[in-house]
Amino acid sequence: MVLAGLMLAAVTLASIGLGARDISPLEIVRILLHPSAEGYNGDVLWTERIPRTLLGLTVGAALGASGLIMQALTMNPLAEPGVLGVQQGAAVFVVLGILFLDASSVQGYFWMALTGSAVTAVLVFLIGTRTNAGSSTIGLVLAGVAVAAVMSSLITLLVVRDEAVYAHLRFWSVGQLTGRGQFLGQALPFALTGLLLALPLGRTLNLLSLGDDTARGLGVRVERARLASAAVAVLLCAAATAAVGPVAFVGLVAGHAARMLVGTDHRWSLPLSMICGAVLLVGADTAGRLVIDHGEVQVSVMTAFVGTPFFVWLARRRDLVRM
Repeated sequence: MVLAGLMLAAVTLASIGLGARDISPLEIVRILLHPSAEGYNGDVLWTERIPRTLLGLTVGAALGASGLIMQALTMNPLAEPGVLGVQQGAAVFVVLGILFLDASSVQGYFWMALTGSAVTAVLVFLIGTRTNAGSSTIGLVLAGVAVAAVMSSLITLLVVRDEAVYAHLRFWSVGQLTGRGQFLGQALPFALTGLLLALPLGRTLNLLSLGDDTARGLGVRVERARLASAAVAVLLCAAATAAVGPVAFVGLVAGHAARMLVGTDHRWSLPLSMICGAVLLVGADTAGRLVIDHGEVQVSVMTAFVGTPFFVWLARRRDLVRM
């Protein structure tokens, strides 16, 4: 936990201090101590880097918690919003909102993303649990991949002939933090609500992991507990996706990193997954600013560079981390 806290502090400082414009550490300290001081460097920090960093921390924490809750509820070490197609489902409903409801704000995107996330999560669960794939783990992943492919095709079909909708969607669908700092105030209430609701779920997830019969014997109302936990996971996923667009693999990597550090007790691994998600997203965003001389690489591309080999490694050794 201490190590994760130190890494969180390090990536936060790096995100504020590093970028296309060189600002010395002493200048950054002066600007932070005198927020009313005028100057171009101050504008860069207060209007771009700091809101962007705070948004990255919030979204990363939300995706980290959402991924761990989904893994715990499905008993599936490969579950996370991107892999299960939940983010693609949110994207489809955002497109529908742009097309038919004139949605153009984060609030509008949020409610559409929330609806899409919930519908897709239910759809993937129903398909995955009825698939004859040898195990529920593989069944859910296959169902998620299939639903994600269908959703992606549907998005293309909806926007291919409408240039205005395509322009709106192109800005939103590329998961990135560039220029999204202004959305922090709109996304923060939803994300914070989800994170606060997630924190007390550790004990419930521990009991659910013992099996339904054992959990009932210990006084847990299993169906109600699963539904409430799933609702929190969907809320977190929707808030994060509405704010920055689809960003895959953060929940997967954060959930496993947390369990590797503190074990399978969700009372500890759940808050730690929030920290790990924030570290991964903000660290990837900062690295994306530095890998090329001019311009940036979107954070969704950077997380894919980390997440894809991790996913393959985990799929080959999925007994490494016990659920």
